[in-house]
Amino acid sequence: MNARILQYATFLTVASLLTWGMHRYLWARLVRDPEWPVAWQRVGTWSLVGLAVAMLVAMPLQRVLPRSVMGPVAMVAFGWMGLSFLLVVGTVGAEVVRGAYHLLGGPSDPERRRVFARGLAALVGGGGGLAGAYGVKTALSAWTVRTVRVAIEGLPPPLEGFTIVQLTDVHVGPTIGRGFIEAMVRTVNDLRPDVVAITGDLVDGSVAELGSHVAPIAGLRAKHGVYFVTGNHEYYSGVDAWLVELRRLGVRVLANERVTLGEAGALLDLAGVHDFGARRFPGPHQPDLAKALLGRDPSRPVVLLAHQPKHAPEAVARGVSLMLSGHTHGGQIWPWAKLVALDQPYVKGLHRDGATQIYVSEGTGYWGPPMRLGSEPEITRVVLSRA
Repeated sequence: MNARILQYATFLTVASLLTWGMHRYLWARLVRDPEWPVAWQRVGTWSLVGLAVAMLVAMPLQRVLPRSVMGPVAMVAFGWMGLSFLLVVGTVGAEVVRGAYHLLGGPSDPERRRVFARGLAALVGGGGGLAGAYGVKTALSAWTVRTVRVAIEGLPPPLEGFTIVQLTDVHVGPTIGRGFIEAMVRTVNDLRPDVVAITGDLVDGSVAELGSHVAPIAGLRAKHGVYFVTGNHEYYSGVDAWLVELRRLGVRVLANERVTLGEAGALLDLAGVHDFGARRFPGPHQPDLAKALLGRDPSRPVVLLAHQPKHAPEAVARGVSLMLSGHTHGGQIWPWAKLVALDQPYVKGLHRDGATQIYVSEGTGYWGPPMRLGSEPEITRVVLSRA
């Protein structure tokens, strides 16, 4: 418990410093430097202060406030989180214009310099607003059903066309609820999958708060069942209680485990491991791929469910045929994908490393800002074929 408190305190400290620095920068470039009229500057200053505070308190508050109260607060706070990120990106880009302006000997007249600074601030603000509005529209629009065809060596002929529907990073929480899950379940069932695989980050909150919103998951139908592996957000949301609840809803949790699907002469292994980040938490949730694959028939194809793409090197070393992951959201908001690539070996799409293929979904929901820019929500229909 002490380790978890220390981690959370460290996170809040870092988040506070980053939030202060980001808002200080936005204030300097978009409020102070353009020398707006005093009344406008006051509005801009106090708006930035209020929005910064809202960002900082939203995450801890969502753990204690009822969802009915937290929903509107989260929409504002997390919406601003996304918009402020876009404004910072735009402001950094504007520094190039500002630098060129000064290098080329911009006018020395203070009024003309003021007009230039105001025009630049207005351009960044307007551009950020338009990009943010498009991002909200994309995030809140219906997901794409993305069909991914994967050729698997050693796949038995009767399993040609075997279909796995992958759901990942749904993030049921203050802004995603029961209606989203009901629509998702209808879409999945219409695809008539052989397997449904939920690769983590299903929830952002406790069973007590979100159980009724997740309940429609029980309606998922697949020939060989519905399977789940943990993501990092389950460990912030009461993971043990959620595993009990998901089992009650008819979902099979693969806790460093493997199951064999199919019939005699046409078999496929499906394995699942706990989230890569679970090793930071004490208890029985350490990811263990060796345990999940122990005793398997190496001539049989194996599909691995693993929340983070970081599992890929071990999956390759252990001869996994196909790994299905999420976690990255495809970057969610451009250009965040460039930073994600510094932490994860793959950000989105289908990749091959030796005999192993890795598919990284862009996610079915979203986390934090209800925005997607340069990515889109997806339900993935993975169709297996013989290589």
